[in-house]
Amino acid sequence: MFSSVARRYLLTSWRVQSLATHMLKSVVTCVAPQPNSFHIPQAQRRLFVAHCVQLPYRRPAGACVLIKGQQFHSSTQSHKRKKTQEEPQERELDLLRYDMKDLMKGPKPALYLGFSGLIPFVCAPLLMAVTEVYYPDVAFAQVAYGASILSFLGGARWGFALPEGSPAKPDWLNLANSVVPSLFAWVALLFRDSITESSVMVIMGLGIALHYDLALLPGYPSWFKALRTILTLVATFSLVATLIIKNVYPGKKLSEIFQKNN
Repeated sequence: MFSSVARRYLLTSWRVQSLATHMLKSVVTCVAPQPNSFHIPQAQRRLFVAHCVQLPYRRPAGACVLIKGQQFHSSTQSHKRKKTQEEPQERELDLLRYDMKDLMKGPKPALYLGFSGLIPFVCAPLLMAVTEVYYPDVAFAQVAYGASILSFLGGARWGFALPEGSPAKPDWLNLANSVVPSLFAWVALLFRDSITESSVMVIMGLGIALHYDLALLPGYPSWFKALRTILTLVATFSLVATLIIKNVYPGKKLSEIFQKNN
């Protein structure tokens, strides 16, 4: 019985010794430098170990140590790029800080045509202010032009949302809100005999369209947001100036002037 126990003990000891020897060989093989791999000199390796021992805290993954002008990374992901440098952070809506600075970066045809579109808005109150006469026909022409601009803004949003890859998806939010400015333009034209109501409808449509483009519906570039803001403000003040002139100067139709000249 004693001999059987001794045999089992010797067999178990031999197996444990063999397993330990095999594991030791595996560790030595993994730690030993390969012929084609990067090898740190023994002196620098000792300096690196001594430096790590003297540190009072545990070094996090990805940290670097500078030894004799050479940089060694303690993580295998040392060449990972920083996301903060690649992906720009989303910025909040701030016209004065961001968008207005990008106004001149827009395409020249868009800038020229956009500012030229303010001529019918500005010329109507300017003409009546110079002649000191309120012309209902000129005022209605200004309102009709504003209604056409409202329809154009709605169509621009619709066309921007349809192409594949566009930031604005062709969903209910974008397409349904694209129809709202056209509805305001249609209602404004129904008030032909009342310039006040029609002008108010156009002003409301311009304000709602601007609010959609800046806050609710994403996708437009910064230069276009700045351009839209300037054009909307000038058009709104022009319509308000026409309403003020209506209450200040006497009204006269253009047909009466043409009849007197003939």
